[in-house]
Amino acid sequence: MAKAFLFIVLGAVLTAAIWWAGWVWTSMDGELSGDGNIALILGVVVSLVVGVGLMTLLFRSDRMGYDANVEYEVPEAGKH
Repeated sequence: MAKAFLFIVLGAVLTAAIWWAGWVWTSMDGELSGDGNIALILGVVVSLVVGVGLMTLLFRSDRMGYDANVEYEVPEAGKH
């Protein structure tokens, strides 16, 4: 029951956010040029690629054990 309520609330928030973004987008007076649209699309795509790439590296690093605790002994003074 609690999960269903959570999904309903999150769905409502997502719907409201999409509606608001559309309303703001259509209520603007100016228009983007063709170059502006290309820049906007490239910016979104590059941001998504960087975000997905970094998250992939994060999960891969964790699964490969690179993030495991390392035990390191500090050598005593005078000994090499």
